[in-house]
Amino acid sequence: MDKNMFAPTPPMGWNSYDYYDTTVTEEDIKKNADFMATYMKAYGWEYVVVDIEWYAYHTGSLRDQYQYIPFEQIEMDEYSRLYPCPDRFPSSVSGAGFKPLADYIHNLGLKFGIHIMRGIPRIAAHNHTKIKGTSVTANQVADPSSICSWNPDMYGIVPNRPGSQEYYDSLFELYASWGVDFVKCDDICRMDATSAKEEIIMLQKAIQSCNRPIVLSLSPGPAKVEEAWHYETYANMWRITDDFWDNWSLLLNMFERCEHWQNHVSTGCYPDCDMIPVGYLGKGFGEERQTNFTKEEQMTMISLWSIFRSPMMLGAELTKLDPWTLALLTNKDVLHLLTNSQHARQLVRDQQKVVWTSQDLNGTTSYLAVFNLEEARELTIEFNWLPAYIHSTSKITELWTQETKEYKDFSLQVSIPAHGVKLYRIESA
Repeated sequence: MDKNMFAPTPPMGWNSYDYYDTTVTEEDIKKNADFMATYMKAYGWEYVVVDIEWYAYHTGSLRDQYQYIPFEQIEMDEYSRLYPCPDRFPSSVSGAGFKPLADYIHNLGLKFGIHIMRGIPRIAAHNHTKIKGTSVTANQVADPSSICSWNPDMYGIVPNRPGSQEYYDSLFELYASWGVDFVKCDDICRMDATSAKEEIIMLQKAIQSCNRPIVLSLSPGPAKVEEAWHYETYANMWRITDDFWDNWSLLLNMFERCEHWQNHVSTGCYPDCDMIPVGYLGKGFGEERQTNFTKEEQMTMISLWSIFRSPMMLGAELTKLDPWTLALLTNKDVLHLLTNSQHARQLVRDQQKVVWTSQDLNGTTSYLAVFNLEEARELTIEFNWLPAYIHSTSKITELWTQETKEYKDFSLQVSIPAHGVKLYRIESA
């Protein structure tokens, strides 16, 4: 199977982390999926992803002390494979795993995803539990020196040891039987562990062996630009930043990150700007709140993700989206860039502004995104130096306001509010 065809366009969906942290339940997943199917599916939103520690009991009960309770009870089968916690995912009982929930998602016309940590459960190694299809036990493939610095659940796996690839194969055999379409693997993208690079290969081999087209997403970032070939060869998307939250400094920094990765966007291979923190966030962290981004900053974020062609994963509680935010996320003209544009390039980045351009797949339409980095003042820019493929007489439409104008004699004047954006579609006359 050609893994690049698993995600022919940048994946778009919802992930439980930014709102629920470790506390998400089956009921929460279903209500967000229902909302997506009703109000967002028609605009390309399709993945519903259960994030971290779906296998753990008592998640969130000691949140003032731990994000991840050390060595807490987990749900695991005889082959060292994690299963959903039945307290939070009641349909998973009697060995059903995530299949009933995945079936529910699929019946809505959506796709189902899960988060996993790199490696094998520490408790499996300590108890010498089995690895399916082998005579090897978990302790024989686990590397006790390969430990995630921020999560206590797993040991890394020693590559090329008998049972190591078989363990990953058994995981994805299980995920395929559940109907999983998307796997976000954590503690692997930035290659903190010496085995991480090889474990990325093992994950892709396991996907190929399971005979199901499962999109592979790697976290956390920042990914290493010097390893771009490796990510493009073995994954579908990889984080180019650590966790991205609703802070202007992080959004400002994303322009530099996108500049570094602009030459590595291709079919099935997407540098990932991380989740989109709009709407209500933070309930599982103990501080439910509205995003700190202004409306102008939210438009800037969606415009950059769209023209750069980053995957788009929402973290908000979808059922609480207000009309303005829902409209932001369902602007078909803006989202069109994700699926029907190419050759995105940064033209300018200085202290005041950033300018990006790209071309539509139709060969006659171009896009121009102009971002104002100024803190408190409107910026007016006169363009008379745009790329040659933007013709001297064109129809210009600003995609957020739908305002139109004529572009004549290679001249265009643009006024943009602080931290705002103008995103233009430029059609040849």
